[in-house]
Amino acid sequence: MTFQDGPVTVTIQNVVASVDLFLKINLEKAAQGLVIFAEISYIPEQFPGLVVKIREPKTSALVFSSGKLVITGAKSAKQIHDAVMTLRELLEEGITSTPSNPKKPLIEVQNVVASGNIGCRINLELAALLLDNSMYEPEQFPGLIYRIPDPKTVLLLFQSGNIVCTGAKKEEYVLQAVKTVREDLEMVDALVDE
Repeated sequence: MTFQDGPVTVTIQNVVASVDLFLKINLEKAAQGLVIFAEISYIPEQFPGLVVKIREPKTSALVFSSGKLVITGAKSAKQIHDAVMTLRELLEEGITSTPSNPKKPLIEVQNVVASGNIGCRINLELAALLLDNSMYEPEQFPGLIYRIPDPKTVLLLFQSGNIVCTGAKKEEYVLQAVKTVREDLEMVDALVDE
């Protein structure tokens, strides 16, 4: 999913969510049933969960016997929802206990990662001096790390204007954070021009 706002372009690269299906799963039985529908890995001696890669939507999931999942690789919250519904259906064979009053899966987006460009070059040294909550150590890393408290996100800013945003809990927070950065950088430029 790509957002554009004037010169700012942002593309969501990855959405990570935790899920509770509210049911118990026999992982060995589920792994046997899934083998024809998805790429799976189940080595209980190395990892206590089932690793499932589904083709549509293209995502990966860690599935635990408790019915809890971690899904990654989605490009939107909708893809997370679609992946949960697909996995729920695929896991049918391994489900050992379903509550008498079945609940809808609880899906919580934990992290939205996006990359993009703010449409202008960034003077990182100056930005590091004037922006609170920023850190720039070019000997260690070529980008400026900028922490925004609202929405709570972390942005990596590069001299070329390229950015990476992480930590957002909703897709709209990504665009909001990027707009905030753009405004803050315009303020830095205005202070220099005075």
